[in-house]
Amino acid sequence: MRGGDMMATMAASTASNTVVSTPSSLPAARTAPRLWDISPPVHAGAPVFPGDAPFSLQWPARIGPGCPVNVSTLTLSPHTGAHADAPLHYGDEGLPIGEVPLHAYLGPCRVIHAIGCGPLVQWQHLAHALQDLPPRVLVRTYARMPQDRWDPELPAYAPETIERLADLGVVLVGIDSASIDPAPSKALESHQVIRRRGLRVLENLLLDDVPEGDYELIALPLKLTTACASPVRAVLRALP
Repeated sequence: MRGGDMMATMAASTASNTVVSTPSSLPAARTAPRLWDISPPVHAGAPVFPGDAPFSLQWPARIGPGCPVNVSTLTLSPHTGAHADAPLHYGDEGLPIGEVPLHAYLGPCRVIHAIGCGPLVQWQHLAHALQDLPPRVLVRTYARMPQDRWDPELPAYAPETIERLADLGVVLVGIDSASIDPAPSKALESHQVIRRRGLRVLENLLLDDVPEGDYELIALPLKLTTACASPVRAVLRALP
């Protein structure tokens, strides 16, 4: 057999044994678990507790001749938007948020609906959803969370509700209002329960479109080494 014939035969044989990958022969693409963004938008009109610093943003540098970048400067209370309170917020001896261990802000959680519960989330508002409770509980109290105004009659937790959740092994409680205590409260009884029981707290969560059920919570605070709280970008991820 001449060299040219041999090469042609080998090429034909190779071609006949080559498997071409087509979309149908590739492994099926994994579908990413669904995410729910439970952080309200933060902007100049975002509501804050009366007396707290409102959000503002300035631009000390803008792209133009001699400047290749935009640079912004933020001024805000660390309790703006979805946020994690540090123990320092409700006790001088407490840790600042940058020193708080992160494990409570990441892991299985349950969203429980107590819509229209009134001024306080009582135990009976949660009782229907407490079986096999994971260690993180987020309570939805609003049909639609007020994102454009301060709510002076915000729903809060009854302190005995947090006591009983702690008894069940809960390490983090969250709510879709701006505080776990009523806005006029000076005693901050629910905050004092989480201080005494060692719980963590998330406030101002946006739960409007989240069905009741179990999720993975991801809501890590910034490592602000001396601050009493931190904004979080809180999300829920569907469980496998």
